[in-house]
Amino acid sequence: MSTIQNLQSVDPFADATKGDNSLPAGTEDKIHIRIQQRNGRKTLTTVQGISDDYDKKKLVKAFKKKFACNGTVIEHPEYGEVIQLQGDQRKNICNFLLEINIVKEEQLKVHGF
Repeated sequence: MSTIQNLQSVDPFADATKGDNSLPAGTEDKIHIRIQQRNGRKTLTTVQGISDDYDKKKLVKAFKKKFACNGTVIEHPEYGEVIQLQGDQRKNICNFLLEINIVKEEQLKVHGF
């Protein structure tokens, strides 16, 4: 009789999660969309966490054109580059980022009110 060799233990599902749960090109864990109250009824919407792989100035230009609002990219000492838009644009930004496949829905974190 032949001897039975002990096979090396191999996890058959080790690479099963590769690709399935991967984030779209260069985004961080979460993209935070916040709203800040200014004076009176005026509000600011901030978007933080978009990767440096994307040109934030071009994103702001697209946001401004699509949502008919003003916006800018500011340098925050703690969070890096943050996009600021006038008005409550939280839902618009979520839909836009999902539409152009920058993020997945579970990566979006909407804060405020």
